[in-house]
Amino acid sequence: MTAATDHHPAISEEETGGPLAHLGPNWFASVMGTGIVANAALALPVRVPVLHLVGLVWWVLASVLLLAVSGAWAVHWVRHRPAALRHAADPVMAQFYGAPPMALLTVGAGALLVGREVIGEAAVGVAWLLWLLGTVSGLVVAVRVTYLMFTRLRLTEASAFGGWLMPVVPPMVSAATAAPLVPLAPAGQAALTLLLAGYALFGVSLLASLFVTTLIWQRLALHKLGAPGLVPTVWIVLGWLGQSVTATNALGEQAHLVLPVLYAEGLEVLGLAYGVPVFGFALFWLILASVLTLRTARSGMPFGLAWWSFTFPVGTVVTGVSALAVRTGAVVLVGGAVLGYLSLLAAWTLVTVGTVRGLARGELLRPA
Repeated sequence: MTAATDHHPAISEEETGGPLAHLGPNWFASVMGTGIVANAALALPVRVPVLHLVGLVWWVLASVLLLAVSGAWAVHWVRHRPAALRHAADPVMAQFYGAPPMALLTVGAGALLVGREVIGEAAVGVAWLLWLLGTVSGLVVAVRVTYLMFTRLRLTEASAFGGWLMPVVPPMVSAATAAPLVPLAPAGQAALTLLLAGYALFGVSLLASLFVTTLIWQRLALHKLGAPGLVPTVWIVLGWLGQSVTATNALGEQAHLVLPVLYAEGLEVLGLAYGVPVFGFALFWLILASVLTLRTARSGMPFGLAWWSFTFPVGTVVTGVSALAVRTGAVVLVGGAVLGYLSLLAAWTLVTVGTVRGLARGELLRPA
């Protein structure tokens, strides 16, 4: 639930050359933030022709970004391997290894929605491939980074920040994006396994995210906001909240394809019974994060890749409330989804302009 930071570990002088010397996994947050603009547009509970065009354009842009960032990161690993290895073992940067899997999953989901208009039926194969790659790599990252946090990384209560959610949220994104693949899976055990896998992935991320969010709350209460550059990461909490609402409703919608009526109806009810209360907490956190951000901005909040935290998490709330609006027909939820999407577009524009400017000046390609 999207996001990045402009923190970098110390790099030796001999490794400071080249524009890709300090490229970290946090750059994939730009793919996540762009892809969710497309997916959220196509999930809105209103039918406006321009939304389809917006979804198509932003999906293509996200796909191009995914290819560009993946290629640049591969070059970084080849030419600046010592720096890349330090990123992987850094207490802050290691958390953002959750961004590449979520970038894959986000673009893959968009491929099913509008990809056929660009690459034909190959879009289905792309969606499957990206889901598999994103899910497997997301689980690996969740286990590896958690293992490092439990065994090697030097951490204190004051170390907790929104980025700690990045390694454990990818399975939730996998759960949400598994749902539209269920009808495309072979009927019978394959489709059933995929649906159950979606709920299992939901459970992995839900419980882990609850634990981490508690630690973030404790850190904010006891040690306050900390470095201004990391304040935008408080928005990452919205990522798993919104995505979990999206996942329960999306999976519940497909349950009737593979489960007996009793269980299928129960899972559909779960989407609403779980989604509305969690959406309530998401609104609470949205207000809190906004106030904390404005407070920090008044005293100076430097632009960095952490600002992408304003995009993907908000986008997941939009997809979540859109799902609830479709299920209930509640006008207030329809209005909330539209207002949220307009806010997402504004945030994406602001952060994209800042990122382009930072790239042009070379500021985002330097170690902090």
